[in-house]
Amino acid sequence: MAKTDFSFGKPEESTGFLLWQVTNLWQREIKRALEKYELTHSQFVLLASIHWFTLNKKNVTQVLLSNHTKIDPMTTSTVLRTLQTKGLIKRKESKTDTRAKTVGLTEIGLKSIKQAIKTVEQFDRQFFGSLDKNTRDFNSKLTTLLDNENGT
Repeated sequence: MAKTDFSFGKPEESTGFLLWQVTNLWQREIKRALEKYELTHSQFVLLASIHWFTLNKKNVTQVLLSNHTKIDPMTTSTVLRTLQTKGLIKRKESKTDTRAKTVGLTEIGLKSIKQAIKTVEQFDRQFFGSLDKNTRDFNSKLTTLLDNENGT
């Protein structure tokens, strides 16, 4: 066997490389699925999160969205501004914190995200379908990685 600088014999043994490949494949296909809604994936994630928190009676703020989605605060702000320009969200001063802005969906935004959620969930079922009964375990392992990143 040839001398190598790698600690593994084949690229398929590199967890990071596999995750990178799967992530790129998934992102390319999810981008295609969202094209008909004229949404980027970041826009979709923020809209879906606003909808989720609203359904669960949470006061939706930019900080909450940034923490929840793992999108950095500056990018979250930029994407929310774009969504506001598109007429999909509204922002107003928080009643409890004058430095914060609450975020909500407009009627158009609600209609759009409800349709997009169906498309994305259908795509995810298809994309991750080969995991079959291992989906719950896979999600648990991903959650473990996220928890480690958060220092918990």
